[in-house]
Amino acid sequence: MRLMTKLLGAALISLNAINAWAVDAISLEKQYSVAAKQPASVARGEKFFASKHGKEWSCASCHGVPPTKDGKHASTDKSISPLAPAFNVKRFTDEAKVNKWFKRNCNDVLGRECTSLEKADVMAYLNSLK
Repeated sequence: MRLMTKLLGAALISLNAINAWAVDAISLEKQYSVAAKQPASVARGEKFFASKHGKEWSCASCHGVPPTKDGKHASTDKSISPLAPAFNVKRFTDEAKVNKWFKRNCNDVLGRECTSLEKADVMAYLNSLK
């Protein structure tokens, strides 16, 4: 019985550790807003997403407007699943992947990494899509 109690306790601790690493689109928006030291804006995020910023592409070039359906990579034609979290539950659930793709895509769109505020605004826009 004591062994069973210890095993159950260890399992609960493991589940809590896994949940501590879990991420979602809302928590990412908040995290980026805190880092930016100002609240995110849906309107700024929508404008940023649809606009070109000195490079050939915008976010919408591949993800579409609104990004609620499958998109297509602008140069490879590879299919891209919907970006808006309400239309793709797998989006923004792995922080390492989110960071990887923000870095890569911001470079394609801006020629640099996105700021925390730009990320917060884009996340606010994507979270607003229902």
